[in-house]
Amino acid sequence: KAEHGIVCSMPRERFGYFGWPSIARTGDGDLVVGTSGLRLAHVCPWGKTVLFRSCDDGRTWSFPRVLNDTPLDDRDCGVVSLGGRRLLVTWFSLDVRKWLTSKWHAEQIAQYEDADDALTQWRSVCDRWDDATVKKWWGSWVRVTEDGESWSDFIRVSVNTPHGPIVLASGELLYLGKCYLRDQTSGPIRAIRSANGGRTWRDLGVVPNPEGARNENFAEPHVAELPSGRLVGLIRSRPWRDNFPDFHMYQTESDDGGSTWSRARATGIYGSPAHLLVHSSGTLVCSYGYRMAPYGIRAMLSRDGGRTWQADLVLRDDGASLDLGYPASVELPDGSLFMVYYYHVRAGEKCSLLWTRWNLPGQV
Repeated sequence: KAEHGIVCSMPRERFGYFGWPSIARTGDGDLVVGTSGLRLAHVCPWGKTVLFRSCDDGRTWSFPRVLNDTPLDDRDCGVVSLGGRRLLVTWFSLDVRKWLTSKWHAEQIAQYEDADDALTQWRSVCDRWDDATVKKWWGSWVRVTEDGESWSDFIRVSVNTPHGPIVLASGELLYLGKCYLRDQTSGPIRAIRSANGGRTWRDLGVVPNPEGARNENFAEPHVAELPSGRLVGLIRSRPWRDNFPDFHMYQTESDDGGSTWSRARATGIYGSPAHLLVHSSGTLVCSYGYRMAPYGIRAMLSRDGGRTWQADLVLRDDGASLDLGYPASVELPDGSLFMVYYYHVRAGEKCSLLWTRWNLPGQV
């Protein structure tokens, strides 16, 4: 059983593209969605960090509020509830100049408008960037709020992942992400930890790659803490040889709070990136995008702490293209799951922010 709805849809507006959202439930019951939005396309120099709020369990949503708009492309957005009205938001800012010559990206823009005209405007923006501007704004960032309204300055962090960190049972934050190295080379998957609400962080352990794989073959992890204290992480794979699967999930665990991790191993399950949630029933829930036809959003469940998975529960399979996904979920008071994701609904239109409310199989 699933019900679907809209957070925000502006599919025919020039800057109506939204992507890569996350969701949090505040202490007073509001839902907050963060996304990269009000942008031209999948990659462009106009991406912004945008927030939406719902006070009625997702039935209605506020207008978009821009939180961050750096000179670079502000991408992805993790949102984490820190209790009460306190929130933490993560994102990363990307130097997109190299994409100007990408044939794939020109084809993406051409779905909506004249690609040559759009890229000319893009070039005029990028021509104003100098090395000092890129150095200042490129990287992974955190901001926090104590009241949901006033926000801290930007806090640079060493890792990034689409849905940001999690709050541990101890109250500390654990952030399993891709290392952001200042020379812009590909770093490993590493855990960092904060004991003061995200204002400062300390490095923990690196996830060992499978034999023969490289750092660039892995990205966009997410992690959950089981009641036992074990950490279970899932990581998106990228191909490095013919038999290395693209867009599959690899799994890792830590039993010492993130200081050491098991070697990443293939689950054999297609789809990415993962978002993990421990349901009140004890079930470990993972949602993910599915970018083979039929395109859509799926979930998988584990009732033994991630040792085995019941995969490919289809929540929807009506996507217009593979440009979709990055679902993230919260549990509502009645035990149902409220999920947000971005979705290409119809060809020729820009991606929208949608939601799905569903129950675990067997749940009344």
